[in-house]
Amino acid sequence: MQHRMYNTSSDSVYMDLRGKILNRELKPAQRLLEVKIANEMGVSRTPVREALRRLANEGLVKIVPNSGARVASPTAHEMENAYAVREYLENMSVELACRAGLDKRMLEKLDGLVREGDAAFESGDREAALAANSAFHRVISEAGKNYVLSEYVDNIIQRTNVYIYFYSKFVEFDNDSSGEHRAILRAIAQRDRIGAQELMKEHLRRIRTKFAEAAAKAKE
Repeated sequence: MQHRMYNTSSDSVYMDLRGKILNRELKPAQRLLEVKIANEMGVSRTPVREALRRLANEGLVKIVPNSGARVASPTAHEMENAYAVREYLENMSVELACRAGLDKRMLEKLDGLVREGDAAFESGDREAALAANSAFHRVISEAGKNYVLSEYVDNIIQRTNVYIYFYSKFVEFDNDSSGEHRAILRAIAQRDRIGAQELMKEHLRRIRTKFAEAAAKAKE
């Protein structure tokens, strides 16, 4: 049996807990006791605490002062807030990308990511489709050459992707994002800031609505 190697105990705990959350071995709102996890994994509480903080930054875990950590159980209201922030950040991302322009290498990279997403959708590989989708948005943020913004965009993408993991069984898997991504790419390539921003806004609002509806179904 091949064992995965990690750089630190914290990495090992992080990957283990993350895998269990995404595979639903750990349920939404389930308590995550530091002492219990530390004993089970044969580590001290410090790497467990560090791992829980990393998971909290991704939105997979909720840490409440004086109460401890629990697996996240995102509400429709939380999703609305997260997507509102993402829309604001990506609006700026698109504006800067239009100002800077896309060189040939960047255009090819973005087009390649759309194609990767299409191929993943055709093969039914949701993980690969999500990875290509997320990378498309990250590359646009990098095109504007504001690396502080890129870090924030990366963080909010991770947070909104959490909703896919929690509510995917309530969402129909479609490839609407492909055409929307191509339209956004064309607008940015033409430096059509207003058009690109409007397309990005419509794209994100469609996804937000879909997952808000999924959250409502999950509560039924």
